[in-house]
Amino acid sequence: MPVPVILDCDPGHDDAFNILLAAAHPAVDLLAITTVAGNQTVEKTTLNARRVCSVAGIHGVPVAAGRDRPLHAGPYGGPRVAENIHGDSGLDGPGFGEGEPPVPQDPRDALALTRDILLTHPAPVTLVPTGPLTNVAALLLAHPELAARIERIVLMGGSTGRGNTTPAAEFNILCDPEAADLVFRSGIPLTMFGLNVTHQVRATPEVLSRLAGLGTPLGRLCVKLLTFFAATYREVYGFDAPPLHDPLTVAHLIDPSLVSLVRAPVAVELAGTYTRGATVIDLDGVTGLPANAEVGIEADADRFWDLIVDAVRVLGERAGAAGGTGTN
Repeated sequence: MPVPVILDCDPGHDDAFNILLAAAHPAVDLLAITTVAGNQTVEKTTLNARRVCSVAGIHGVPVAAGRDRPLHAGPYGGPRVAENIHGDSGLDGPGFGEGEPPVPQDPRDALALTRDILLTHPAPVTLVPTGPLTNVAALLLAHPELAARIERIVLMGGSTGRGNTTPAAEFNILCDPEAADLVFRSGIPLTMFGLNVTHQVRATPEVLSRLAGLGTPLGRLCVKLLTFFAATYREVYGFDAPPLHDPLTVAHLIDPSLVSLVRAPVAVELAGTYTRGATVIDLDGVTGLPANAEVGIEADADRFWDLIVDAVRVLGERAGAAGGTGTN
């Protein structure tokens, strides 16, 4: 049976590919897409989710806007965005055409949509958050009784090592450390894919060549997305190819053997002068604390990219049969 999934995301170039993978693969039943402020403002991330669904022919999956700021303002005074990586739109690179995308925004907010699905779906649902964890934390605070309706949480965030926004902290966790702390302490089964493993799946020139070789408008759009992403990662971090962080979450649901995992205690630093937002992961068992998460350690990059390219192929062929993608 396919895994029933709600994607909670902040598109974002890597989030876009996660949407494509979740929509294309028969092992995943994509129930909804909710958005949060992160890579850009929630208005822009919501528009981007609708744009991705529209160009890929993903219809019938509700898209709802979530929280526009972290649970607490913290020392930064409000939401952060990653314009230096994802551009002013949050999804710079290709053109998506003028006007509103055909895929609409659901009138419910993210919390209400998630609540409705958890209450009515016949089986527990897997939450896949790939942005700040504000929406998930807000749901657990408002409806703690719904935790039993969540099968597990599979997230992208944190790191077993260094951060990417501060030396200690990864962007998603740093955007809302209090939300992340609440989620990691929730007792819900949790799988974490941090920078230590997502940096192993990089969009090399060979990957771009494979996507271009599909010969579809969607394939060409994906090349433009990754070309922009590569340029910013090269400028900001000096990477020769950009890591595609977020799709490791859905790839794991499709093929659990794709990433090796270890169980470990994970804590979120809330107060450190230099370490706020860091994920403190006890891989060696020195604390004696019980494990609260599975942590991704090593990924099979070749098999990962096979999944991504095949998803773009499947959706590109469907979109082409339906009359194109509406991109420029």
